[in-house]
Amino acid sequence: MAKRVLFISNVPSPYNVAYLNELGKRMDVTAVFERGFSDERDNSWKTLHVTDFKCILLKGFNCSVDSAFAPGVLNIIYQFEDDHIIIGNPSTPTGIMSILYCKLFRIPYILQSEGGIPKDGKGLKEKFKYFLMHSAKLYLSGMSLKNEYFLTYGAKPERIKQYPFTSLYAKDLVGRVPTADEKKKLRRALGIEAETMIISVGQFIHRKAFDILLKACTGLPDNCYVLIVGGEPTEEYIGIIKELGLKNIHFMSFVSREELAKYYEAADIFALPTREDTWGLVINEAMAAGLPVITTDKCVAGCELIEDGVNGYLIPTEDVDTLHQKIMKLVFSPELCIKMGLKSRDEIKDYTYENMARVIYNELVKSEITNE
Repeated sequence: MAKRVLFISNVPSPYNVAYLNELGKRMDVTAVFERGFSDERDNSWKTLHVTDFKCILLKGFNCSVDSAFAPGVLNIIYQFEDDHIIIGNPSTPTGIMSILYCKLFRIPYILQSEGGIPKDGKGLKEKFKYFLMHSAKLYLSGMSLKNEYFLTYGAKPERIKQYPFTSLYAKDLVGRVPTADEKKKLRRALGIEAETMIISVGQFIHRKAFDILLKACTGLPDNCYVLIVGGEPTEEYIGIIKELGLKNIHFMSFVSREELAKYYEAADIFALPTREDTWGLVINEAMAAGLPVITTDKCVAGCELIEDGVNGYLIPTEDVDTLHQKIMKLVFSPELCIKMGLKSRDEIKDYTYENMARVIYNELVKSEITNE
């Protein structure tokens, strides 16, 4: 396939860069980002490992922590008007401007998105969304909920194509889920002496609901080690720990993917009682390590990938008691942890960068053949 691909997005997140590298092995890919960095993310986002695509960082006026108004994108679209134009930031100023330009000059465009929950489609803002989205030639959807989102804003069902959204390479999937005894040995190698280990990963912000996790850890056995990876504990977390007399809570700053993988593999349970996540890629990572996952019905990755009672549990947000009950059930059932972990590993096996790029490449080829 000779045509080039122009990918437009807000920031060069590590998962976007990795996916574009894989797609770039199959096609001539140029990626344009309206900002070089998100103010909400750690320093790992500042290191770009671009190997197989061309990367352009636009100059513009910052509008939020991860968006900007960058008019320079229009000149770039003009140069790519006969190629595949994928817009991955349809709700940012630059993304909206890109869509309006394409509509004005009747340039076919593709919308790609991995997260988001549709509203009722009513009101002026919702009508504007419909105007922007209903005329895309193709919709690349990272989740079934996003299918509903695109349908709400006028997409024709046959134009929606789903792909496996991920933050994993095939090599990141464990070849075999360790037994309970093997996990204890892995923990000892990390300096952790515990019968059971729970891990959670995320930014220390209100939305991630680590306060709920801490409260749910009341009454855990003394030999249960709870590791929360995300930085230094906040005053709120320290206050909860002191108030509840928690003795088995441990915090760790963000570490490299390779180092974090060791802790995933040594753990027995992954828990993230998030109040809201438009995806939640740590769910993918925990499943790749063969862990049962406890998360909420407001975590899109959980809704997509977790079958309640099979490879983990989906619970309501803010529900400390239910979270405590599910954690305790798994803490005292190592066999169930392994059984659910095997299901997680099987469920996530196709969610790799390699497969994501393959699926999207095939859909672009099909769309080109259809349009000829």
